[in-house]
Amino acid sequence: MSSANSKQIELWKQYSESKEPAIREKLILEYAHLIKFIAGRLNIYFGSNVEYDDLVGFGVFGLIDAIDKFDLNKGVKFETYASLRIRGSIIDSIREIDWVPRSLRQKGKELEKVYWEIENQLGRSATDNEVAKKLGISVDEFYKLLNDVNVSSMVSLEEFLEQNYEIGVDLSNSSRDDRPESYVEISEIKNILADSIEKLPEKERTVVSLYYYEELTLKEISAIMKVSESRISQLHTKAIMRLKGKLARHKTILHE
Repeated sequence: MSSANSKQIELWKQYSESKEPAIREKLILEYAHLIKFIAGRLNIYFGSNVEYDDLVGFGVFGLIDAIDKFDLNKGVKFETYASLRIRGSIIDSIREIDWVPRSLRQKGKELEKVYWEIENQLGRSATDNEVAKKLGISVDEFYKLLNDVNVSSMVSLEEFLEQNYEIGVDLSNSSRDDRPESYVEISEIKNILADSIEKLPEKERTVVSLYYYEELTLKEISAIMKVSESRISQLHTKAIMRLKGKLARHKTILHE
């Protein structure tokens, strides 16, 4: 709580003693900016499929949950704790809606595979035309497919990157067992991922850098790169598909 101002500290003291709804409302207002920030970041996955205001609404439940469960005495920054709760609440709400058809998830897998096959064969990044041709669709249909499969990639590589890079979790400590080969595998994945990001086309690499490392929102990235939010979303999806294809292939090789 070291970064908390005196007003926030006083509110926390009052709420921990009384649990009054009126004080909780004041805490919600104090930290509402966290919801807007996280919703703005997750919005890169949804485009026009889910309204930004709906993401904010889902996030409110996470903030309320965080306020109710936060322990002042644990020495953890509330912002860090609440951010995880808010993000989890938004993703859980999207999962409950489950408006991503199974067929789209399959198309996402197919797209990852196509990127991998073309890039492995050519030794360079696949172009939009090459991917569309291999899929047997037009470039316009390919762009529509990118928009459609965007959200289906949300709870995989995005979680991996955020959990292991953005919030500073040591990958070696997050292994589910203590076998030496697990550490080797994790180290390999980190190297593969870093190398794959370096080899992304420039615009896609910029989007990944701004989103995952600079922690900017879709709107902020759009303003910096001077292209539309939908274009940023497409660039992000292409980057995700390339990276997931390489990671999936690497995992297959490791477990053969």
